[in-house]
Amino acid sequence: MFEQAVFPVQNAADFEALQGRVQAAFAAPRVDLFLASVKARKLRVRQFEAILAAGLLGEDGSRLYAALPVSDQALMRERYLAQVERVPQELRQRFSGVYAYY
Repeated sequence: MFEQAVFPVQNAADFEALQGRVQAAFAAPRVDLFLASVKARKLRVRQFEAILAAGLLGEDGSRLYAALPVSDQALMRERYLAQVERVPQELRQRFSGVYAYY
């Protein structure tokens, strides 16, 4: 059976700050606003680095992400993408353009 390797977070302060922003963006009362802002900037929701660069996860989101070592960046991307997949189906259909793979 496959078990994912667990890597300890090396830069806990910046990781937790960015993780909190991701969780806030995908919180039930705010997720539709977040997806609307992704759509307004003509981005796809899975383009994590582009979303950071656009300031959708805070003005210093890119700086926080850049301060993380590569292993923490990979874990942050993975957690972000897991949140993307947890969005309710009705919102995913409403914002189908930001969920499209093309």
